[in-house]
Amino acid sequence: MGPGDKAIALALGVLLLAAAAFAVVRMLPEKCGDGFEEAAKQCVGVTAGVLDGDPELDGLIRAVADENARVEKGWNDPENGQARVPYVRVALMMPFTTDATSSMSTAQIARGLAGAHVAQLRANAHAGPRYQLLLANDGKDLDQWRPVVDRLAPMADDKEAPLVGVFGMPNSIPDTLEAAKALSAHRIPTIGPILTSTTMQAGYFFKTSPSNDLLVRALDAYLEKNPGGRNGFLVSDRRERDSYSADLKKVFLKHFGEKYELAHRQASYLGLIGDDKGVPQRFADVARSICLAKADTVFFAGRDHDLPHLVDWLASEPCANPRPIRILKVGIGMDPESTGSQITAHLRESRITLIGAASVDTLSWKDPAQLQAGPRGFLEYFEKLRKTLPDDPAWGAKPLDDGYAVMYHDAFTVLAQATDRAYDDINGEGGEQTGEDRQGKPGTVDLPNHDDVYNTVVNMNILGTDNGASCVNCMRGASGTFGFDDSPDTRKWAVCKPVPVIEYPAAPSTGKDKKADRVYRTYEDNFDGSCP
Repeated sequence: MGPGDKAIALALGVLLLAAAAFAVVRMLPEKCGDGFEEAAKQCVGVTAGVLDGDPELDGLIRAVADENARVEKGWNDPENGQARVPYVRVALMMPFTTDATSSMSTAQIARGLAGAHVAQLRANAHAGPRYQLLLANDGKDLDQWRPVVDRLAPMADDKEAPLVGVFGMPNSIPDTLEAAKALSAHRIPTIGPILTSTTMQAGYFFKTSPSNDLLVRALDAYLEKNPGGRNGFLVSDRRERDSYSADLKKVFLKHFGEKYELAHRQASYLGLIGDDKGVPQRFADVARSICLAKADTVFFAGRDHDLPHLVDWLASEPCANPRPIRILKVGIGMDPESTGSQITAHLRESRITLIGAASVDTLSWKDPAQLQAGPRGFLEYFEKLRKTLPDDPAWGAKPLDDGYAVMYHDAFTVLAQATDRAYDDINGEGGEQTGEDRQGKPGTVDLPNHDDVYNTVVNMNILGTDNGASCVNCMRGASGTFGFDDSPDTRKWAVCKPVPVIEYPAAPSTGKDKKADRVYRTYEDNFDGSCP
């Protein structure tokens, strides 16, 4: 080998080594930012700034980070001689990245984050302490909660900007319950905006959506007036770790098992979320079984993103049953995947109606001027936010239909309302600012801590009086008026929460005014049916 050949071989060797080194670097996870650590090839942790989420979420994430920076500056370095404004922190704990089987889609994350940010903006527009919205990423499958809780817990003892509560945690699975128990061990009030499984119970754990049992009671009231032929069929998701579906199946059997003969008229499928073995969303045999049983009332114990696939199979299966079919479900709202043009056509052509007991019915929000103050105020801020991020692909065509934005807004607002009330109680109405102002004058105000906020939330109760129930300290949210108490009967589920029942597609108007059915309210029997 001559000198030239040796030089070429040496150059090729250097190139190969460089390429190998580059490949190794590319395979290693990127360095996680401050407040984050690598776990299961994800960056999990907590920040008041920008985190690395799905690219479609970038606009919303930066909007939250900008507001957080403004809040911090208002305390550390206010402009133009303004008084320093104290602030507290609230953490939004949920995934910010997704894949095909993760617990939330990018659109669901966006809508939840948007609702939370709207609540932050509304809270910061009023007198009293301001609010930072911390983003706490616990992984796409919600199973990396331990390092997140470890970072949040010390923040609750911060004197200058204490953490007063946590909300989010979107799915009823064992990891969610363990995370709630861990936060409860630190006495941090925690709110599940969209959790419904009756298994979701821990000491400091509140839920702003009704439980599966309460949602099914609303369906029971609906069926009392619309019993149909009582030919029932139960369809359930058999994933092992989905507490929601397993719990809902039990609740359906408890309420309707005998009346609709569900014990021997049921079938199961494998849902999309999770790592269970097998092909998900196989509904061919389920649809054939429904047709064979000539069922007119199908109880669906699964998640909304699986439902369109059942509808498609029922629409394509030539049923011998000449009667219309109703699919009864529970949920937060009506998922956009269930109301798209194609599935709506299938529903109408096959005479299938979705009957959903929900946390909120935004499909009925036709005229903002006719809405009550709670939803009207939310909608005003929500539309302003949409205009600032008009090209964000995560919004979708129907950003309110699934109810996520509304319920995340209400969860944050519960914590903010409790904090404001505790702040006034501690310092007197309109208390002076804390610390020293820019002229060095000392303030006299103390900020409420997580214990103060918890003690306030459990007293957001509905009061029974001689003239009926009264709402003194309760929550008037975008999803309706409701409260909380410390009763073992209610187990920190929302009390007097409205539970609308949505029919989709809605029946065509006959031109005659139909009197709307009274909306079921959670635990209304405690108040002789007279919730405020």
